[in-house]
Amino acid sequence: MSNAQPRSATTVALLADIPSTGHVGEAGAHRFPLEGETVGARSSAFVSFALAQVRAGRKVVALYPAWRSADAERAVNFARGALRTDLIAGIGLDLSPLSLSLVADQLAYLAPYLPPGMVAALSGELPKHLLAGAWLRSVSGLATLPTSMRQHVGSYAPSVSFLAFCAPTARVSRMRPAELAAGLPFRPVQPVQLLCSTPDPAITKVFDDNVPPVIQPVATRNLPAQPLGGAYWGTSKYVEFVALSAHPQALAYAAGSLRTSACAWCGEPMVSRPCPFCSANSAGRPTYASADSSARSPEVAAEPPGNATRGPAPDRHPPQGGAPTPGPPPNGEVRRPPTPTAPVEGPPHRHPEPRSYSR
Repeated sequence: MSNAQPRSATTVALLADIPSTGHVGEAGAHRFPLEGETVGARSSAFVSFALAQVRAGRKVVALYPAWRSADAERAVNFARGALRTDLIAGIGLDLSPLSLSLVADQLAYLAPYLPPGMVAALSGELPKHLLAGAWLRSVSGLATLPTSMRQHVGSYAPSVSFLAFCAPTARVSRMRPAELAAGLPFRPVQPVQLLCSTPDPAITKVFDDNVPPVIQPVATRNLPAQPLGGAYWGTSKYVEFVALSAHPQALAYAAGSLRTSACAWCGEPMVSRPCPFCSANSAGRPTYASADSSARSPEVAAEPPGNATRGPAPDRHPPQGGAPTPGPPPNGEVRRPPTPTAPVEGPPHRHPEPRSYSR
């Protein structure tokens, strides 16, 4: 007799032409590029997919880039209207294509072990644990991040380049190697993995000589350029990157940091109003994701390769004892996930047996 526990009824979709990074293996978000000559043609694939998911008893968390939202919002509204349901949540994120792809796949990996409301809430929390941005030769065409007139004028100088960050904060600054270490807005917990992509490998020297030595990753993966990378960064001369923690409990700390309240209408946990599912604007008593030593949290989808030393937990989380874990689903069951591993090179794979990192 199998003792497998039922999986949470949440499906994650990404409504944009943003391919997967492959960082969590097969546990990725369902992707819909929204291609077609008419609005109906661009929306039809997602509407059919949402119909099948809702009829199967699952809720859908549909992510899309906030800077390219028109078609995605229509697709979500079509699906909600056609099905007459509030089981589909559309969430726009102000992230670059590479970082949005990673966040969507991380949510898809966590989705089987968390209630739908928690999955939706984590879409805004996970980017706070990343260092995501790009090296840019010019910011003259950059419209998705705040830039100054001085920076636009500086783009015409032949020796000037820029570092732009979209997570955990939005910021653009001139690239000054001597000030780079002190100017990083965030450092993921060691050990760190670095994902990079560029449409032109011949322009990466300035980035390669300065950014990775400061971030100090234990592993770097070079990925194909995202189709929407040029649209987001406003130029073809860029190197997009995401630095993330490979600590085994990194995703657990992110989930455990959420302070949620139950929606007064549908009961889903939420961190902001209105509720992403039913749009209710009231909530019950606030709660924190609780720690439970008898249940294990989802572990990070990237384990440190080789003999990399695991870094300490972030200061804002308990450094000892049981790792903070997401609160249990409404039915009281806490599900134990497997532990996937991302290698230094090649596609990520999974360990055959679950492992626990709690002490």
